[in-house]
Amino acid sequence: MKLIIIAVGHRMPGWVDEAFADYAKRMPPDLPIELREVRPEPRTTGKTAAQMQALEARRIEAVLPAGGRWLALDERGRDLTTMDLSKQMRQWRDNGQDVALLIGGPDGLDADLKRRCHGMLRLSSLTLPHGMVRVLLAEQLYRGWSILANHPYHRA
Repeated sequence: MKLIIIAVGHRMPGWVDEAFADYAKRMPPDLPIELREVRPEPRTTGKTAAQMQALEARRIEAVLPAGGRWLALDERGRDLTTMDLSKQMRQWRDNGQDVALLIGGPDGLDADLKRRCHGMLRLSSLTLPHGMVRVLLAEQLYRGWSILANHPYHRA
């Protein structure tokens, strides 16, 4: 099983790439985190937000795992505690499917794409920069794994 983070955006600051890579390398071989970046639609073309989201959705769909579980990150998504996320990760692992977590661009994710996802999650009620979302998500996935593995990283 793989945890695949599909993120609209590229050329993140070095600290984002370093922090993401640090958490990704901590994951065990049987539960890796993989990042798939999707090129954002240029914001200078005069297209509407919905048109840009639709174009970005096509790029996201091109890199989605076949037969996997898709979860959209969205401000209206399900709010999980860290312990809830860990329990959810146990279910994903037991099902053996790859899980794709989708991070939209500046305008968010396409509404049709969100409807086709198996669920929506919310990381925070705060508005976060996209680079920070990658790092926060990778850290929480690592923390969720550490709970499942009784690793001392999480001290509850």
